[in-house]
Amino acid sequence: MEDKLKIQQKDTSVVFTVKVVPRSSKTAVAGILGGMLKIKLAAAPEKGKANESLVDFLADTLGVKKNAVTITSGLTSPVKTIQITGVSAESLLDKLKRDCK
Repeated sequence: MEDKLKIQQKDTSVVFTVKVVPRSSKTAVAGILGGMLKIKLAAAPEKGKANESLVDFLADTLGVKKNAVTITSGLTSPVKTIQITGVSAESLLDKLKRDCK
């Protein structure tokens, strides 16, 4: 991950920005782009399917429950702000680096 992901630590949660690419061949982390985490999603951006897929993927990747992952802004945009409770910035980066390999 050559670029650096911008993460805000807030008490017991982290906040960061994600750029999603829906209708990809598979769901995976695609790297970092301009301080944002780029994630390819297999789901289509209709009826909330891409958002649901994003929450499922992040929860699974980071080892947290789905209700710990919140899309705080950008529900209808490809650029979304994500808040994850119960994860530190260090563990977030560590788990994302493992997933990018």
